[in-house]
Amino acid sequence: MRRFLLPLVLSLSLPGLPAPAEEAKTFDRIKVQAGQTLFEAECRRCHATDAKDPSYGPLLEGVVGRKAGTFDGYPYSEALKNAGFVWTRGALKAWMEDNDGLVPGTRMRHVGIADPTVQDFILAYLQSISQ
Repeated sequence: MRRFLLPLVLSLSLPGLPAPAEEAKTFDRIKVQAGQTLFEAECRRCHATDAKDPSYGPLLEGVVGRKAGTFDGYPYSEALKNAGFVWTRGALKAWMEDNDGLVPGTRMRHVGIADPTVQDFILAYLQSISQ
């Protein structure tokens, strides 16, 4: 009986604390929101995430998991058309940090987002619109 008492007391006395899964979901939402804000500041001047919005660069909705240089109707450089890789988290991080280093000859001007935390937040946002 005693070994069941402590868990019972704890479960009844801590109902206001969020479960770990809820805390993780809350953190994920905050990360996506921060990523959207950073995307707007760093990437939006050239890229849209919704087809109804104007965009100089290719649409980034659904970019995670898409083959590089394949967004329909966008005039990619030969270098990016022939890059032969898929936009994974790693590829997108490398692109954000040094797109010219990843794909020499690309038309995109270098942005240079070197901070891995900023990259992670932007990736969280891009993943949220790629599902």
